[in-house]
Amino acid sequence: MTTNNKISLTEEQLVLALKAQDTNAMKALYDMYSASLFGVISRIVVHTEVAEDILQETFLKIWNSAGTYDVSKGRLFTWMMNIARNLAIDKLRSKDFKNASKNQDIENNVDFVDAQKETTFNADVIGLKDMVTALKPEFTNVLDMVYFKGYTHVEAAEELDLPLGTVKTRIRMAIMELRKHFN
Repeated sequence: MTTNNKISLTEEQLVLALKAQDTNAMKALYDMYSASLFGVISRIVVHTEVAEDILQETFLKIWNSAGTYDVSKGRLFTWMMNIARNLAIDKLRSKDFKNASKNQDIENNVDFVDAQKETTFNADVIGLKDMVTALKPEFTNVLDMVYFKGYTHVEAAEELDLPLGTVKTRIRMAIMELRKHFN
């Protein structure tokens, strides 16, 4: 049986405990503010998994920079909310996030097309095999391994003796070439 032992402290007690690096302060902080901070983050970053990662980064940053918090400049929640908001905005502006947003799986793109047109998908009828074989050989090899043989990106990189980034770039470029036939 699990008990719900949430810790609750006043803001003053919480600030003193945080500055003293008391782990109970972090538990109380999480219990008291995680839902609110997650709400702020998820309004900025729509992807739940990414928002959860940013929430974790937020608490880590709060823990590491608790000594810089100045009570005279504002409330603790406002300070924490600004940290969460800034981390979420930084994530949206990051190159990694922008590139990840551009990379859609072929399955997702096909499901999107299928849902929009309310049609059935038959790869042979639209000539997908012909389109894939018409691509450059380095694209065809990577697509074949990842999408048709079930290799992970890492496994394909090892098998082809290529850097992981090169494999991901080739997949993205191949998908962009294939999209030209559909869009």
